Amino acid sequence: MTSAMDSGAEMGQGAAAASSPDERETQKRVRPIPRITIQAFCEDQGTADILQQAAADRRLAKAHVTVQMGGIPAAVAFYQNAATPNLIIVESVYDREPLLQDIDRLAEVCDMGTKVIVIGHVNDVVLYRQLIARGVSDYLVGPIKPLQVMEAIADIYVNPEADPVGEVIAFVGAKGGAGSSTVCHNTAWAMSRALRSDVVIADFDLPFGTAALDFNQDPMQGIAEALSDPDRLDAVLLDRLLAKCSDRLSLFAAPGTLEWEYDLEPRACNTVVDVVRQNVPYAALDVPHLWTSWAKDVILQADEVVITATPDLASLRNTKNLIELIRPARANDGPPHLVINQVGVPKRPEIPVADFAQAVGLNPTAVIEFEPHLFGTAANNGQMIEEINDKSRQAEIFHELAFVLTNRVEPKQQTRSLFAPILSKLNMKKTG
Repeated sequence: MTSAMDSGAEMGQGAAAASSPDERETQKRVRPIPRITIQAFCEDQGTADILQQAAADRRLAKAHVTVQMGGIPAAVAFYQNAATPNLIIVESVYDREPLLQDIDRLAEVCDMGTKVIVIGHVNDVVLYRQLIARGVSDYLVGPIKPLQVMEAIADIYVNPEADPVGEVIAFVGAKGGAGSSTVCHNTAWAMSRALRSDVVIADFDLPFGTAALDFNQDPMQGIAEALSDPDRLDAVLLDRLLAKCSDRLSLFAAPGTLEWEYDLEPRACNTVVDVVRQNVPYAALDVPHLWTSWAKDVILQADEVVITATPDLASLRNTKNLIELIRPARANDGPPHLVINQVGVPKRPEIPVADFAQAVGLNPTAVIEFEPHLFGTAANNGQMIEEINDKSRQAEIFHELAFVLTNRVEPKQQTRSLFAPILSKLNMKKTG
C-alpha cells in the first residue's frame, strides 16, 4: 500500500472484534466524531442501509457522509478524477486474493492522509494482517451494526489515549412544573457524591433558571456569557465562569433576569456543551420546557435523556410525543429514562403509574412520591434533598438514579450482624 494510507496502519483493530455484551457500554465507548468527510462504497444494500443509519446518528452529526453502491471497483473509478476524503469505507464480497488486489488498486488513487476501513464477508486472520500491513485502518466482518461502524471510526479519529469524553445527560420536563429541574439538580448532586466524580450542571433556562437558587449561589457570570461568544470558551474561561457548589459539583448558572431576550443558536449550545464535556466526566443539562431548534438539538445530542412527568393527562400526551420523537432520532441509543414525579398529591385525581407507563410504552426508571414539606424546605433553604434528610426515600431514589444514568453498579455494603460484637469477643478470647 502506498504512503497515502500508511499513517492509518497503527490504528487497526481486531478483524472481527466482538462488541461488548453490555450494549450500553458500547454506546458509551463510541465518542463523537469530528468534522470529517466519509465516503462509502457498498456491495450489499443491507450494508448501505446500516451505514445510512450510522450517518444519521448524533455521534456523526458533524461528519459529512455519503453512501453509494459499487464496492471497491466503483471507488477506484470515482477517485481517478476526484480527491479522496478523510475516510473511505469500502465493502467487498470476495475472498483474500481478489480483495487484496482490489485494495492495491485503491491505494494507487488514494491521496496522502486518507484512511480506509474495509468491510468484508470472510473471517480470515491472514487477510486481516495483510490488510493492516497495507495501511488499512480496520477490517470489519459483515454483517455489521451501526455502533460497530461508529466505534471503528472513533478509534481512528479520537485519540484512544486521551481522557474519555464526558457524558452528557439532558433533563427535560414533560410540562412546566413537572419538577425536571429538581430532579436534575438532586441527581447531579448524588452523582458527584456517590460516584466521587466531577459534575457540572448547565442551566439552559436563562431567564427563569433555578439552579443558582437551589444551591444558594449568586454567581455574577455564567452560561449566558459563554453562549454569547462560544468560540472564546476554553478550559480556563470555563473554570472562571463556573460556580463551585461542592468539591466535585460545579454550576453553570443562568442569569435569571429579564433584561435581555435570550435567542440561542444551536451551534452556540453545541460548542458550550462540547467544551464542558471535554473537561468533566459528567454534565447535567437542565433544559427548560420549551420547543426551539436549540432545545431539540440539545436533547437529541445528549448521551442520556431524562423526561420528568407528573401523573396527569397533559404530561402523558407530552411524554408520549417526546418518546416518539426521541426513539427514531436516537436509534442506536437506549430509550429515554422516565421519571414520574409528584405521585400521591392528596385529593388530586391521578393516572396510575402502570397505566401511564403502558400508554407511553416506557416503564419509569423512578417514581417519586409527593412530599411537599421535604421538597419545599430544600427549595427555600437552597439545599438538596439529601442534605435535608439523607434517610428519606426521595434521597434514596436520586442516589439510585445517579447509578442508573451512569451505568454504574453500586458496591454492596456488607451487612453487620447483630451478633457481631459477641462473635468478635469470642474470637479474641479464642486467639488469646
